[in-house]
Amino acid sequence: ILLNIQNKSTSHIFLHAALFTCDSCCNPLSMGAIKKMMEEEIPGIYVLSLMIGKNVVQDTENGFFMDVNQQVSLVCSQLAQDARLKGGFNAMGFSQGAQFLRAVAQRCPSPPMKTLISVGGQHQGVYGLPRCPGESSHICDVIRKALNSGAYSDMVQKHLVQAQYWHDPLNDDLYKKHSLFLADINQERAVNETYKKNLQLLEKFVMVKFLQDSVVDPVVSEWFGFLKTGQAKETETLQESLLYKEDRLGLAAMDKAGKLVFLATEGDHLQFTREWFNANLLPYLR
Repeated sequence: ILLNIQNKSTSHIFLHAALFTCDSCCNPLSMGAIKKMMEEEIPGIYVLSLMIGKNVVQDTENGFFMDVNQQVSLVCSQLAQDARLKGGFNAMGFSQGAQFLRAVAQRCPSPPMKTLISVGGQHQGVYGLPRCPGESSHICDVIRKALNSGAYSDMVQKHLVQAQYWHDPLNDDLYKKHSLFLADINQERAVNETYKKNLQLLEKFVMVKFLQDSVVDPVVSEWFGFLKTGQAKETETLQESLLYKEDRLGLAAMDKAGKLVFLATEGDHLQFTREWFNANLLPYLR
């Protein structure tokens, strides 16, 4: 998990945890490069990488196997202890890190998150594993077997991160009852008014969708859409969903207030140029 914090009138945070990729807080070819780019583009930025574990290996493994709710709690604790964040911060989450950061916004309003930027996040979860990077990797095989054998079993839910945002439209009751993370933060079982109130404290919620994404299925989840319940072919937008129509999470109110921003870019999962990043995302961080 990566957090970048800018120390100006409002601080800025960025978090990364990649979907089905063996990555860590500090990889110089991915999150390390993002960190360096932010430091170059925004003078005076302060960057803090939060490592979930004692080293890079543990940080990577925890991105697959550590309970998401526990990860969110650890991040909330670390943020609360950083005096430089007292005035609030802006946040950016890459891939699964985006929905994890949204959970931080909903559960931990202090220090206050101002803007949340979701880059390829899966806010309605995933249903499928179309391309797991590193097809020969042991971890990819373990994930496939676990999800196929029972994504909503207690053991799989507690020990496989991706299962905690696995959203099966063909087994909606199982999902709502047994999903330890996604069903909770998406108000599937009951409306937590605190979650709803806290999310609406955001000034902006920016969601980036990758138009040729071959990792996230369905890709509309990156804009908070998903497959219609009871089948696995036809999708619906956020605005067509019951979550929006009943405004269970406050997203409809945020949309009407101009707080929701939907951006799209050509390319596969998390593939963007520095020029695109600077033109489209930096304005929300300055």
